Amino acid sequence: MSREPAPRPEAPEPPDPASPDPGRLGPTSAGPLVVLGLVGLVGGWAVRPVSVALGDPAPRVSWLPPLALLLVAGILGYAAWVTHRVFQRPSQMGRPVPRLLPHQAVNRLVLAKSCALVGALVGGGYVGYALTWVGTSAELGGERIVHSAVAGVAGALIVVASLLLERACRVRKDDDAS
Repeated sequence: MSREPAPRPEAPEPPDPASPDPGRLGPTSAGPLVVLGLVGLVGGWAVRPVSVALGDPAPRVSWLPPLALLLVAGILGYAAWVTHRVFQRPSQMGRPVPRLLPHQAVNRLVLAKSCALVGALVGGGYVGYALTWVGTSAELGGERIVHSAVAGVAGALIVVASLLLERACRVRKDDDAS
């Protein structure tokens, strides 16, 4: 009985200097935001023809969705402002500097990334739905255009506020070493 030698564990490959550190998140790029915005645009465009094909009336858009989206954008903008102030505030003479705990910063970063993606999708959906009513003489067409357009702008504001919050979560270079 001969025993084969145990396979030697292979040495790990050295990390590629061009690839990002696997322990760090990169900023949200424009690519996924544009793709989700276009998916939302096509989905919003399809709502009216699909509902008509199914024999249902096209959905009405009240003021509640745009106002709710504007509220979310405002909350994200406020969170971005507060986070920026906490991370960028220099230490003051004799006063303790408020700091975010690491898990709080990660929670805000995850919130920012997810809201940016969802804001692009929802904003594109409302813009697509508004575009299906342009040039029609439907009774409530103008109302649907205005409400959907405001909701689309609110979706874009969510994306902007989310990207600002994501940027506010960046750690300064001098804090990175600690």
